[in-house]
Amino acid sequence: MLRSRLPTALPRASYARSFSKSSTALSGHNKWSKIKQRKGAEDAKKSILYGKTARDILAAARNGGSPILEENSMLATAVRRAKDAGVPKENIENALVKASKSKNDNGQAVTYEAMMHGSVGIIIECRTNNINRTLSNVREMLNRHGARQAPVKFMFRQRGYLKIALHPNDIEDLFNTAESTQCAFDFDEWEDDSSGSRGIELACSPDELLKLEDGLRQYIQQNANAEILVREVKWAPMEEQGSTDDEKDSVSNLVEALEDDEDVTCVSTSLEYSPLLGNA
Repeated sequence: MLRSRLPTALPRASYARSFSKSSTALSGHNKWSKIKQRKGAEDAKKSILYGKTARDILAAARNGGSPILEENSMLATAVRRAKDAGVPKENIENALVKASKSKNDNGQAVTYEAMMHGSVGIIIECRTNNINRTLSNVREMLNRHGARQAPVKFMFRQRGYLKIALHPNDIEDLFNTAESTQCAFDFDEWEDDSSGSRGIELACSPDELLKLEDGLRQYIQQNANAEILVREVKWAPMEEQGSTDDEKDSVSNLVEALEDDEDVTCVSTSLEYSPLLGNA
């Protein structure tokens, strides 16, 4: 059954300006406190962006068949989008080095499960030629951030995922092409306000991802406005999970630390719920 989940409009918020009196010293203190808070929020947003960029580049290298830009259009797209988003050159190059190492290394794929704050599930995917080293590093990072190994896969399901850039006028044609593959899929439209890009997302069984992609590829190749941005199999949380800002920050710090490890290829958490991927 096909289900469209189009975003609903959020209620318009109203703001009232308040006035207060304070001494000059206190006003200065408040001023710099606000600047510090604003800078901290901006740094947090950058950290999330840089982490997502690294994951996108690794996924593109893994799923596109090559860590070489000239041989992998999906990887080239991921790098171009990172540059457009203002990600520093050094971060992009580090992600490409890690992608190349991961692709050329014939090590063993291993997956670890962990729990944080008693309810946040974390799945850590790795590729390594030394399991003892990788397990030791993962455990050390989990312990340092107050997490522990625990079975959490029951909180997730694996879903095939395609994200395609497309002109709005062509979405119906692409949808009809997807239907002709006879694959069961869910879909949603997406829009990036910062770049003005738009398109469609498709979610399906991992077993049908290749069939769905192959069925769409000819249409995409013939459409100059269409491009596959992401193709991957994701660990998707099955339910939306509430959490405090502090919990989100601490989980984000752990994810960032794990992703910095050269053996870690992908980290998924139960806080990353998506209606498109979560409902099957």
